[in-house]
Amino acid sequence: MRTEIDDLRALIRQHERKYYIENQPEISDAEFDVLMKALEALEAASDAPIPPDSPTQRVGGGAVLGTRIPHRNPMLSLNNSYDEQELREFGERVRRLLEDAPVEYITELKIDGLGVSLIYEDGVFTRGLTRGDGEYGEDITDNLRTIRSVPLRLVETETPFPPVLEVRGEVFIPKDRLNDINVQREAEGEPPFANPRNAAAGSLRLQNASITASRPLDIFIYTLNYAEGVEFATHTASIEKMKQWGLKCDPHTDCHKSIEDVQNYYTHWVEKRHELAYETDGVVVKVNEFSHQNELGATSKYPRWAIAYKFNAQQAITTIERIDVQVGRTGVLTPVAILKPVTLAGATITHATLHNEQEIRSKDIHIGDRIVLERAGDVIPKIVEVLTAERTGNEVAFVFRDRCPVCNTNVQRTEDEVAVRCVNMACVAQLKRRIAHYASRNALQIEGLGPATIDQLVDKELVRDVADLYALEVEPLSKLDRMGVPSARNLVHQIEQSKTAPVEKVLFGLGIFHVGETVAELLIERFLSLDALSRATLEEIESVDGIGPQIAESVVNFFSQSQPLLNKLREADLQCFRVAVDATRPEASTVMDSFFSGKTFVVTGSLEGITRTEASKEIKARGGKVTSSVTSKTDYLIAGEGAGSKYAKAVELDIPILTAADFSEKLQQGNV
Repeated sequence: MRTEIDDLRALIRQHERKYYIENQPEISDAEFDVLMKALEALEAASDAPIPPDSPTQRVGGGAVLGTRIPHRNPMLSLNNSYDEQELREFGERVRRLLEDAPVEYITELKIDGLGVSLIYEDGVFTRGLTRGDGEYGEDITDNLRTIRSVPLRLVETETPFPPVLEVRGEVFIPKDRLNDINVQREAEGEPPFANPRNAAAGSLRLQNASITASRPLDIFIYTLNYAEGVEFATHTASIEKMKQWGLKCDPHTDCHKSIEDVQNYYTHWVEKRHELAYETDGVVVKVNEFSHQNELGATSKYPRWAIAYKFNAQQAITTIERIDVQVGRTGVLTPVAILKPVTLAGATITHATLHNEQEIRSKDIHIGDRIVLERAGDVIPKIVEVLTAERTGNEVAFVFRDRCPVCNTNVQRTEDEVAVRCVNMACVAQLKRRIAHYASRNALQIEGLGPATIDQLVDKELVRDVADLYALEVEPLSKLDRMGVPSARNLVHQIEQSKTAPVEKVLFGLGIFHVGETVAELLIERFLSLDALSRATLEEIESVDGIGPQIAESVVNFFSQSQPLLNKLREADLQCFRVAVDATRPEASTVMDSFFSGKTFVVTGSLEGITRTEASKEIKARGGKVTSSVTSKTDYLIAGEGAGSKYAKAVELDIPILTAADFSEKLQQGNV
């Protein structure tokens, strides 16, 4: 079995590299998922411990942040330049300090993300740090493991790996994914990220690595900082070697013989950067030869052999023609500025979200104002300035109405929220967006149920809630505009197929305020079924790791008002109501009385008959919490064969230790 597992791990690593690093996938997502499930099954059946570089270990326990670790060499910032004259002055300084020796320059796009350091030992990823203050970085190893373009094991080449390898790179979020994240955050009552950099930085510093794993993070490695026993003459040579090792580097890196060529590279990307999939705010210029870099040295803040040549922000001026108010699926009212069309960063912009009433007031925005528009991350239109000097006196102040613009219900304002909310659950606008959310790709994935069809279903009163979708028939559907019998049959089939969706997808699809995909998974991992969750108390829900009081209150409020909807979904024969809960696992009604309830555990070593992942799930299902590090707050260490430093730490802190047999006995005892 060991050879089979090793071969499968190697195959999955190859496909991860092809997909996430080389952008040349050889198999479909479904085929990749089959390989991962096969590996998980083999590892679960094996007695051997799972190595940290196995593809199944990308999402471990909760990330432990806050540990400050010194960098081997300082991660210095770059000095900035903003025009061609400053670039030429940089080139002149380099030539003068190198006494007019021939100089090559490397140019690479300056990715606007979060700088990190990755450390590999014998080819295996062992630690990752933020840049921090340059001298010390923060340990974010668990969160970096979730990024698919970070190889957990390097690709073997003809020469052995350096015993220790440290590389540095930039973690980022693709521009086209930021809007998806912000739409979900706003729907859950969270403030949107201002730009992809903030989104990447926020995602890497989350305490829960499983939430980080849900974010579309990517990475480019831009320098080899240390390779024990290996030397390279130039930066370009080190980049080529890192690519051979399977590390992802920016494909737009280039080499130049003169500052004039560097300026041409910069000019090219000023015009083309909006076509890139990621946000870039300039060009990094480096001296290529390492011997030259060493000779040039650094100041206390900046290397003398590199400079950041920054882009100017892309802006445009246009006029606010009117302000509309949109109603979201949770009732949040969002003002949107409708603009006179203007071209910015390669796209025609016709509207900009104003987020809330407070933003309109703070920026003193009026209908008819001339405004400066900027695309945050070259993606999201944002009003950065109102040109008040150009006002004519015909501008009109915007007044947020006290009633919903769709259903005319009184809106709700609360002191702890900036949002204005329509509280009428029967509001047509909310219903349409709830149905769209329920049918979305990340929820029940009902193909063919688009906005135009949803509008007709609601307007013709064929659907009054998401459960009514399961009563739709071909004949009435076929009479809708642009539908027809074949399309109607396909839609009915898709709706029927959605009945098999996992319970966590159904929970997410219900659109509960503050409950995103990750929160839904955490809740189902603990309570196992919608019925058990609907019976859970506020205290029981709050006890789930990663669930705060605001989320818990939202969940309790939803289920207190939604029993008729749950009954209709049960009558529609959704699979999540038919699957019986494993009798060996405790229901929510008994979770709070278990031995594990309210205690914090660390699992280490190889446990007989159960994997660490399975052990963690059993603990969480019984009300316990699992962390990855032993601290004074740890209640028990569960130690199998091969337990190492964590065992020693537990002994040092006098933490009680359970053997694999002890743990198994506690599981069998049930409530103790």
